[in-house]
Amino acid sequence: MPFTDEQLSSIEKRREIQIETRAGERRYRTIIWIVVDDDEVFVRSVRGKQGKWYLRALQSPEVALRVAGETIGARAVPASDPASIERTSEALRRKYPEGRSLDSMLQAEILETTMRLEPS
Repeated sequence: MPFTDEQLSSIEKRREIQIETRAGERRYRTIIWIVVDDDEVFVRSVRGKQGKWYLRALQSPEVALRVAGETIGARAVPASDPASIERTSEALRRKYPEGRSLDSMLQAEILETTMRLEPS
């Protein structure tokens, strides 16, 4: 079942959201940037392969998005193929203002941490 239009709109409107990841029974919430491109949702770790939320999502891909008071279940799927990386980079450029924060999300060493979030 895909994300609803309402969920996609809500995700796209928010500058930042919380992603909830797990390590064993413990849950963690991290504020991240998120983008929507052609009805698909993408995220990327600004800390690259050292990002704790990213490492937890690799180990336990069932995550939750906390958006405008709603919890949306999702599955984090690595999307390090060139097309997904470019789509995510372009969506980040469209959504976020130019500056150091955006530049950090476009650094070559973190591009392969791109993930697609699929509804669960």
